[in-house]
Amino acid sequence: MRNTMLADQTYDETTLTTTDIGKSLGTDYFGLRDELTGAEQEYLDRTREFVDTEVLPVINGYWERAEFPWALVKKMGALGIVGDGIVGYGCPPMSSVAAGLINMELNRGDGSLGTFQAVQAGLAMRSIWMLGSEEQKQRWLPEMATLDKLGAFALTEPEHGSDAVALETAATRDGEGYRLNGEKRWIGNGTIADVIVVWARDTLDGKVKGFLVEKDAPGYVASLIEGKGSVRAVWQADITLTDVFVPDANVLPGALSFKDAARVLASTRIAVAWGALGHAVAAYEAALSYTRRRRQFGKPLVSFQMVQDQLVKMLAEVTAMQLYCLRVSRLEEQGKLTDTIAALAKMNNTLKARQVIAEARDLLGGNGILLDYHVIRHMTDIESIYTYEGTEHIQTLIVGRDITGVSAIS
Repeated sequence: MRNTMLADQTYDETTLTTTDIGKSLGTDYFGLRDELTGAEQEYLDRTREFVDTEVLPVINGYWERAEFPWALVKKMGALGIVGDGIVGYGCPPMSSVAAGLINMELNRGDGSLGTFQAVQAGLAMRSIWMLGSEEQKQRWLPEMATLDKLGAFALTEPEHGSDAVALETAATRDGEGYRLNGEKRWIGNGTIADVIVVWARDTLDGKVKGFLVEKDAPGYVASLIEGKGSVRAVWQADITLTDVFVPDANVLPGALSFKDAARVLASTRIAVAWGALGHAVAAYEAALSYTRRRRQFGKPLVSFQMVQDQLVKMLAEVTAMQLYCLRVSRLEEQGKLTDTIAALAKMNNTLKARQVIAEARDLLGGNGILLDYHVIRHMTDIESIYTYEGTEHIQTLIVGRDITGVSAIS
């Protein structure tokens, strides 16, 4: 996986086509693969093979049509890579690092698939696993792990994104359950999910709590958000909740305040850091493959000093991002992951991924805006990943509060 392995690969400039650009070069300049267990390496290789052989040949079409890739999702379910480190309940056993490697590879292939995985396993399934009852876990998690059931996570509202803690969706006690009323926005899988984790404020005590709303519940209306220029092959929804009844059996018993929602988000932010790494790796490798192939002024682009300078600086950022990811996942495995560490990793990697992808777009010249070369898709998709689960600015303020002892936000 080390970059020096590239010396063992041969490139025939007359035969290398756009179908070759995008496939993994196994970038690992510091030899981090040596730090992985056998099981972690197997998850990496399995997901990488899926991306190279199943995703890359077709994903541009899905992205351009803004079509949800049902065929790919079905194959993902059979591949045994959905679970995000959840223990038991039919989920494939994997370490935090293995879960991260899967997220990295899926995003290397496509940000829409990576976002789907983040919503399904990271947000919806983890909410049920961390905060649900035993009955709720047994009912939902096994079929969600095989993607026979899809999930969504409804926190963001039209007027509350970064300040989601101030959400206005109301949960009013009604007999043996609650009535939900309010609106949600940017809800991944919201139009297709079988179960939606809805966060709402209990009108009795003012606390934010979690509720499982099932598909086709009366009063639940989801409409597809159209016109996106990013992660186009995954569907987000605007949701309206009008007197949606949720029985007590579908209330998450471990969700007693917004802090519990924040716990779920903290655990998934490192998955976002891994996902950003996947986008950066994809762009770097596409740029390296392309500049080795592309000839200008009678010689390959890689023979120019300025091109080598750009490639090396991109590699430096990618390598640093890899180190971030490996370390934060090991900390999670040791029970030492904190909100601020997760925030720093998410902030750093999404910011650096944007820079790496921009350099790749530059190196590909005019071809850089064509979907055939993949980079422009990653360039637009990283904008969503940079924003969701807390923008770079919000993550900065979370870490700033920790190191200064002074909060700049409520």
